[in-house]
Amino acid sequence: MRTMLPTESDSSPAEFAIRHGMQPKPALSRQSASILADDEPPAYELIEGSGPRPIIFVCDHAANRVPRSLDGLGLADHHLEDHIGWDIGAASVARRLARWFDADAVLAVYSRLVVDPNRSLHDAGAFAEISDGILVPGNISLSMEAKGARARDVYHPYHRTIRQRIDAATDAERRPALIAIHSFTPRANGIERPCHVGVLWDKDPRLPLPLMRALRNDPDLVVADNEPYSGRHPADFTIDHHAEPLGLAHTGIEIRQDLVRDNTGQEHWAERLAQALRPVLEQEALYTR
Repeated sequence: MRTMLPTESDSSPAEFAIRHGMQPKPALSRQSASILADDEPPAYELIEGSGPRPIIFVCDHAANRVPRSLDGLGLADHHLEDHIGWDIGAASVARRLARWFDADAVLAVYSRLVVDPNRSLHDAGAFAEISDGILVPGNISLSMEAKGARARDVYHPYHRTIRQRIDAATDAERRPALIAIHSFTPRANGIERPCHVGVLWDKDPRLPLPLMRALRNDPDLVVADNEPYSGRHPADFTIDHHAEPLGLAHTGIEIRQDLVRDNTGQEHWAERLAQALRPVLEQEALYTR
């Protein structure tokens, strides 16, 4: 059975407000109500692969862009350029991996501070008012109408595109593997994070366990199991929402940001991950229905 996106996926901001018990503002036309200008990109970047195996990479926090209508969320540019605005280096690694495996990739084009695609819309962190000690003025006391507009124009198009790529890669005999690429700051809330890379998972060991074994073949590499973030439910919404209900083989990968801040580091880590993933992703049993 196909798992549908949340019921807000095709709703207007007014309908979103009604569902959440708030009196909506007078309706505007869809064009005038959009938070994205005509010359701004859509909510997702799509790379379509044609390789022999159905693999989909996703990158929830690929960019730090904010729609012009939101006036930078009231943040200084240097805050948006830091780790609270996006997963530094993750998009470049995801694109390289997609090229390496000739696979699909779906990347979020707007900052997670606009709306975090890796959280349920019912999670307060989807519209974070504070992130790693930094106040986000544009998210303070957001109305349900404003949240609904962001969900409609940014959140749901991204998740619909992931689902469309999953559907396109699924047939009576095969289904795709889904891999989420993230990066993490070396220090958060005053705590140092010494691991180089973390592998996130919950109940399905098919992809994460052999990936961790492959990465740990390098004795100089500190490979964490479900750190510095957890893949256990209810964390890691994108995986929970798309992969687990459909039985897709999946994992999340977290790379420390100081290792992928520049082109050299991004290329190195894409190659390192590709070499570790290759023998795992060659197992046809991953894709068998």
